[in-house]
Amino acid sequence: MDMPASPHTAVNVPTRFVEVKGRRLAYRELGQGVPLILCLRFRGVLDSWDPAFLDALAVHHRVITFDYSGLGQSTGTPSYVRTRMAQDALDLADALGLERFVIGGWSLGGIAAQVMTRLHPERVIKLILIGTTPPGKVRFGPKPIFFERALKPVNDLDDETVLFFHPPSRRSRAAAVASHNRIAARTTDTSPAIPIDTVMKLLAETKGDDLFVDDNGYRDFLMATDIPVLVISGDQEIVFPVENWFDVTPRTQSVHLMVLPQMGHGPQHEAPEVCADLMTSFIANR
Repeated sequence: MDMPASPHTAVNVPTRFVEVKGRRLAYRELGQGVPLILCLRFRGVLDSWDPAFLDALAVHHRVITFDYSGLGQSTGTPSYVRTRMAQDALDLADALGLERFVIGGWSLGGIAAQVMTRLHPERVIKLILIGTTPPGKVRFGPKPIFFERALKPVNDLDDETVLFFHPPSRRSRAAAVASHNRIAARTTDTSPAIPIDTVMKLLAETKGDDLFVDDNGYRDFLMATDIPVLVISGDQEIVFPVENWFDVTPRTQSVHLMVLPQMGHGPQHEAPEVCADLMTSFIANR
């Protein structure tokens, strides 16, 4: 039987809060069905997701997004240490009574999602990674332009185009404008941007832990796990080049790699329906 449609969309769904372990985690949820928790990118807050992507996912899933501790509308001590971001996702799942769920992540959030899965595999139905890196040493690092743009105090549309899309492509530039406008359509109950001073402090506190150092068998886990893993990447990725996945995927048991042409670090913002369809099919098929 079909579930009744939600009256909310990603543009107007209210922010909710759970109190857990002395902090308040801000989250939003849309849709019904298999729960899907999405972890945020570097400098991301609840309003960094493209509403079209979330709405397309919510047709078939209970989509849950959240602000990490101390960032956006959440309270507590902020951190970009990957185990602490993973703990945020787990604590939110516990607070919402989710015994098992699909976990996904974009960029830095993809690292958090992999850590959560490695530490608590019994809780994860499937793992979905967008524009992120495999664990351990890789052959290709971020391009210098990423740091030039990502560490500016405020990112404008031109920065977003460089960071998340593929500027040489006219189609990608147009997609960047469309995505920017969809995100800007939400004007109330928004999460504040993370100040650059906070960003720099969090980076300093990671002490080199901002890349996916394999200090807990993360790559071995990825190689051996039978938990289905979907990786979605643009072929023009400037942060975590997709070629690093070419080195890993053939030696895994359950990793599916989808590479989208002429797209950058945010393929789900450039092609929200395509990416949502890929994820929906992946989750539905055992």
